[in-house]
Amino acid sequence: MTLSTSGLHDDLSQLRLDNSFAALPSTFYTRLQPQGLTQPRLLHANEQAAALIGLSPRALQSEAFLRVFSGQQPLPGGDTLAAVYSGHQFGVWAGQLGDGRAHLLGEVIGLEGNWELQLKGAGMTPYSRMGDGRAVLRSSVREYLASEAMYGLGIPTTRALALVVSDDPVQRETVETAAIVTRMAPSFVRFGSFEHWASRKQPDELRTLVNYVIDRFYPECRQTPTGETADEKGAILRFLDEVTRRTALLMADWQAVGFCHGVMNTDNMSILGLTLDYGPYGFMDTFQLDHICNHSDTQGRYAWNRQPSVALWNLYRLASSLHTLVPDGDALRAVLDRYEAQFIQAFHARMAKKLGIQHWRPEDEALLDSLLKLMHDQRADFTLTFRRLADAVRGQTQGFQDLFIDRAAAQAWYEQLAARHAEDPIAEESAADDAPAQIRANAMDAVNPLYVLRNHLAEQAIRAAKEGDASEIETLLTLLRDPYRAKPGYESYAALPPDWAGGIEVSCSS
Repeated sequence: MTLSTSGLHDDLSQLRLDNSFAALPSTFYTRLQPQGLTQPRLLHANEQAAALIGLSPRALQSEAFLRVFSGQQPLPGGDTLAAVYSGHQFGVWAGQLGDGRAHLLGEVIGLEGNWELQLKGAGMTPYSRMGDGRAVLRSSVREYLASEAMYGLGIPTTRALALVVSDDPVQRETVETAAIVTRMAPSFVRFGSFEHWASRKQPDELRTLVNYVIDRFYPECRQTPTGETADEKGAILRFLDEVTRRTALLMADWQAVGFCHGVMNTDNMSILGLTLDYGPYGFMDTFQLDHICNHSDTQGRYAWNRQPSVALWNLYRLASSLHTLVPDGDALRAVLDRYEAQFIQAFHARMAKKLGIQHWRPEDEALLDSLLKLMHDQRADFTLTFRRLADAVRGQTQGFQDLFIDRAAAQAWYEQLAARHAEDPIAEESAADDAPAQIRANAMDAVNPLYVLRNHLAEQAIRAAKEGDASEIETLLTLLRDPYRAKPGYESYAALPPDWAGGIEVSCSS
């Protein structure tokens, strides 16, 4: 066994694999090998993600690593496959879907849990439909960065291990070059995985999938509060309840940082409550309640202010699938009825911290709503509005006011917040060394990021990557992994976007 000085493996062949999804019946997937890239080049590898599966930095530079993650050869000990699922896309039943350009290489036993490794952009599968099975450089860079940005924000997400590029041509709106991003997650099972078997009226396969997911990821659902083993109905209801809770918390996370997913189809909803499938996503610059980040979303179904309700709609589709095994519709609805309160409580908790409020009160909703309306009407920057609130608490209100056309209105709102702070004092024992205002402001900085993956920053990384330069990717990863602490010399990465950023459009082809 080849180990580095850090105790991590220098050789991929030393990884331990489980491949639990591949142990399911063959109806759940198709076994096939990827279609490797021609003359691939490793643009970037993520040492932090690699450590999760026991790989050393040295392993990432090996020829074997490049061959595996360019799709040229299998992962040692893996069991390569493409999974089948179905789903609703933009609210319309789309029927059978599946991994149209993704190949699951295997499931690695990590140091603190298992991780499935999946190539995105590795060629056609039986589920590609009219697609070519490829991914282009720009979308691959965006996904690579986004998953790590969300991780840095503490938001549940898939991770990214490697980004491999090639000169292979790929036709989109224009001819672009191919790339493969390696994604990592404990599981890539989605809501649509359950819809698939329910729609086909195959309860045995649905039960197999439910049992696999519960046993693997939700074993606590097998037990009742009294410690007795739950029957099938009880286990499934508890499973749905936990998925509902995780989804509500995820939506609160998204809303609190101004993140728009762009394509919240049921096949893009993780059964583990992870942010999954980064396509035409966006972190808002100018705040608009009904901001649409996906140029293809002409009806605004997935606008920022609609994401929480869309998540509930998707949960109803999941519950409808489980109705095949649990005919008690009232019991299923009772679980889903808890979603709204769970989301609101979580969202208020997050926004209270962003506003520097220690204990949320019902009347604080009016204070928050008035700020969001002001930001919407004045087209203020989402991220910087909250970040500069902390400076205002320190007595430096000009930066906050500068984000608004009507500076007087911004100051009037801030005075309301200051009055609220006066009713919510910092405990004296917490203020032993610093002034209470400084303690409050520091706490606000700890939850209001300075750096987010704005579209123009991603675009700058893409342009450099097209020239074979990964330095912008490395810089962004450094900033986004620690997004709350200001770093001297990187002020431009925390500034308002340049004028040309308004012309960036992302769509489903991204």
